[in-house]
Amino acid sequence: MDIAAAVAAGRSTAAAELADHVARHRAAHGRLNALVQPRHEAAAAEVAAAEVAGRAGAALGGVPVSVKECFPVRGLQTTLGIPGRHDRDDHDAEIVVRLRATGAIVVGKANVPQAMWLHETDNPVWGRTAHPTHPGRGPGGSSGGDAALVAAGVVALAVGTDLAGSVRQPAHACGIAGLLPRSTVLGEGGAFDTLPHLVAVRPRAGFLARHVADLELAWRSLGATDEGVERTVRPLRIGWWDDAGFVSPSVAVRRGVREAVAHLAAAGHATEPLDGSVGREAALLLLALISADGGADLRRLFGGVKPMPAIARLLRLAGWPRRVRPVIAAACRVLGRRIEADALLATGPRDAADRDRLLTARAELAGRVAALAARCDAIICPVSAVPALRHGSAATLLPAAAPCMLANLLDLAAGAVPVTTVRADEEAGRKAAWDPVERAAAATDRGSRGLPVGVQVIALEGGEATVLAVMRSIEAAAGFQTASRATSPRAI
Repeated sequence: MDIAAAVAAGRSTAAAELADHVARHRAAHGRLNALVQPRHEAAAAEVAAAEVAGRAGAALGGVPVSVKECFPVRGLQTTLGIPGRHDRDDHDAEIVVRLRATGAIVVGKANVPQAMWLHETDNPVWGRTAHPTHPGRGPGGSSGGDAALVAAGVVALAVGTDLAGSVRQPAHACGIAGLLPRSTVLGEGGAFDTLPHLVAVRPRAGFLARHVADLELAWRSLGATDEGVERTVRPLRIGWWDDAGFVSPSVAVRRGVREAVAHLAAAGHATEPLDGSVGREAALLLLALISADGGADLRRLFGGVKPMPAIARLLRLAGWPRRVRPVIAAACRVLGRRIEADALLATGPRDAADRDRLLTARAELAGRVAALAARCDAIICPVSAVPALRHGSAATLLPAAAPCMLANLLDLAAGAVPVTTVRADEEAGRKAAWDPVERAAAATDRGSRGLPVGVQVIALEGGEATVLAVMRSIEAAAGFQTASRATSPRAI
């Protein structure tokens, strides 16, 4: 039963849906720790007022929605997981206002990594969020709390942000669907700005839900432009690669891409293998742009508070002058730390001339990707090199999310959709390596049986409509259903 349709038809009420959500939250919170700032009493008052005013039949009427902790919600806090940030939000973020206008019930804020800087949802203010089905692993990040809530059936829809995979990577880790619209659709949604001096690329608001149809309803209700609402039904031209950039993909990740491509070919779409090295180039450029201030914005965000050890280490590395990086990178290569060497050379403080060179390189890369649109409507590729991460491994495995960064760098619509789960015979299979990142990836593969695997869809033509059409086709063919999704059959 669809929640919004049931409420609109009088088969249910927003109050009943909120009560159902509260019961689910209470049952799951002890193991998840995901909805860290619930606002159930305030939501109940809003539901009562909406029903009196006759607004319960709106597009998302009665649908429980969580928002990422970075979005201000009047009366709650935007801590970003940093101790000492206790001020109450004095306004609602733009996306919160828009959600309420559709009849959605904003039930609270979901947990985030400290400063939203890792793909692991853990911080000293709210604690650690667990994966819905594998407690030794996390739900990803930085929209990991929201992804866990959706996968566990606590909410039907969640809103996160994404600067380097922070919507798509948790969707992949938790076995749900995620949509990252272009910046012209939702923008940043009024999220707190952790990187005010970053102008070349910006975070974007996006959606997490159990099913692609739910994402489409959310997009149509909150962000679709007049020229983008038509469903894409014609046969599409799909380019694909199973390269994951810096880190070798898990056996299951590579299989997932190939199965998704086979599903699309069977549905009548044209498919073509492509050179995936463009994804690695994009990741290096995005990381260079984000780190060009040497971590100064994040240091100001922390003030006098000491960051968590993993983030403190990343900030130290970010501040190393560029003149010393070639020497350190050469030493890393001698020690077999190839991935760290590449990252050191790409990142770090840059002057204005260096930043201009990065923007020139981005424009050149954008031209090459635009040329691909002459023969491809969309690209299929991994979301991450590995399935859901073990707790404590996100700093080492930050490069595993490299496949997400092309869409962020070039402001392309993108999404993630589940396609399979890891098989027992896929817990091994990597080549032996000394590189600590590759070794951490191999450790992630071990014990990963049953974890979901998603694929990424990036639109070159048609924007969000193309992404949704391709994801619908994959979802329909894959028939994918994790145990966590099965516990909550209700959709938006």
